Amino acid sequence: MLRSTLFPAVIAAAATVAVSAFAGPGTATAPPPAAAASTPAPKLPVTQYQLKNGLTVLLSRDQRLPVVAVAIRYMVGSSYERKRRSGFAHLFEHLMFQGSEHYDHEYFTPFEPIGGEVNGSTTQDRTHFFERVPDNFLELALWMESDRMEYLLPVLDQAKLDNQRDVVKNERRQRYENQPYGMAWIYLGRMLFPPGHPYHHSVIGSHADLTAASLSDVKSFFHEYYVPANAILTIAGDFKPEQAKALVEKYFGSIPGGQRASLPKVPPTALTKIVQETHADDVKLPRVYLAWHSPPLYKKGDAELDLLGSVLSDGKTSRLYKPLVYDKKIAKDVNAYQVSMRLGSFFVVQATAAPGVSVDRLSTELLSTLKQALAKPPSKDEMTRAINGYKKSYYQRLEGVVSRAATLATYYQFTGNANYLDQDLGRYTHATSADVADAVQHYVHLDRYVRLDIVPGSKAGGGK
Repeated sequence: MLRSTLFPAVIAAAATVAVSAFAGPGTATAPPPAAAASTPAPKLPVTQYQLKNGLTVLLSRDQRLPVVAVAIRYMVGSSYERKRRSGFAHLFEHLMFQGSEHYDHEYFTPFEPIGGEVNGSTTQDRTHFFERVPDNFLELALWMESDRMEYLLPVLDQAKLDNQRDVVKNERRQRYENQPYGMAWIYLGRMLFPPGHPYHHSVIGSHADLTAASLSDVKSFFHEYYVPANAILTIAGDFKPEQAKALVEKYFGSIPGGQRASLPKVPPTALTKIVQETHADDVKLPRVYLAWHSPPLYKKGDAELDLLGSVLSDGKTSRLYKPLVYDKKIAKDVNAYQVSMRLGSFFVVQATAAPGVSVDRLSTELLSTLKQALAKPPSKDEMTRAINGYKKSYYQRLEGVVSRAATLATYYQFTGNANYLDQDLGRYTHATSADVADAVQHYVHLDRYVRLDIVPGSKAGGGK
């Protein structure tokens, strides 16, 4: 059956289902896993295969609830963008919801009457879209995703580009320029990663680059990256495997494959000294960020620095929180965390000053306290709390079909193996106090780091 005649029938079926028809099953909760401390990695069913056009397909069946998630992961993010063309990947996150040739309307519309959940996100490393629908609407989700993969460009015109370009610019203003401390992430990227590095510019892009983007530029970017060979299709939840495979072949099998994108080239990023910047912002309290380069996601040291972040700042008795916030009342809050990415990560320690505390006093106390905190390895109790905290988030990611689909896609994209559950959990459960101390010695150097101060004052223009 022709695509143009099939879809109206699928849409009509969806439109006849009231939202309340899904309200009952959708509110049920699955039984929680056993205590994390004694539970090994779950044995989730994961089938991994490829279509002839290069599309990678991941299937993970779970019949506990009558819902299914369909996710498309395009292996392109802001790190793939060329000079003076920043923001394209995130721009396409928006354009993909503006209609395709056989359904030239808002993408969300057919999912609303069936209680579906639809969204997308963009990072430096990927663009991810998903639909969570009642299990009998799997075909609808697959149809919609395949149509915008193959037929987005015929209806992508200047009006749609101009509209979504303005939406993205406004999002930049709301999330970064007009958000307290919001520009910190843009500043940190520029400070940590030199010009020419894939992570130097922000995911949101610059106003100048978004303004300069032509319709031809945008269409060329889509042709290069939004193709089956550069995509991962994940189906997680309640479905019949053979039926799902047949539907995937039906809707995606004939799309021209294209090529899988090569990883961006990464220039050296080693810090040899303290790099410091101060920026004014419309805030009441100063904030200090300290940052170090760290290993990519899933590489040795990545999990250990996750655990270090927990030891330093999770809980009122943690090594930074207690002395800075509770005892001395120097800081209003303090956090330490690993920002994990594919081509290279960074570890951050940040603190917001308590009222009346200057940025200089805050930074002095923060560095002094951090030096003491890093002087000895984590205790057995600290390691146990940190590992259990990770286990909690790990199991939560696997419980929901949407987050499970995203996790499996990430496993495949970064490791080539969707069934990476044991290895991922083992990075944390097998980590020792000595491993964390070793990561500190390798990466958290107190004589070379990036320091960013955000202080109250008149904000400079953030439009670059």
